[in-house]
Amino acid sequence: MKTIAGIFILYALTAWIAAAADAQAGKATYDKACKSCHGADGTPNPAIAKAMKVDMKALGSAEVQAHSDAELKTLITDGKGKMKPVKSVSGAALDNVVAYVRTLK
Repeated sequence: MKTIAGIFILYALTAWIAAAADAQAGKATYDKACKSCHGADGTPNPAIAKAMKVDMKALGSAEVQAHSDAELKTLITDGKGKMKPVKSVSGAALDNVVAYVRTLK
């Protein structure tokens, strides 16, 4: 019985690693869909923040990084406040962008 459980755990771990998001691919998507407002390194574009009259947080900040991956995905796909939903980012690309955002901390 322990052998079967061990095999199951090994299989689940392997599947999880294979499904892991790709931060490098996420950077490419981020550069196309997010960089103009959120900056190349996750530091907000001050001109955009001023024009929209919003306080944009750096994506590497503790406040942003405290969000779960699911919360970040919702913020991207649904928008928040004056940030419009980013409809061009979905599926694996969405996972990849979140993985890239995690590298900005």
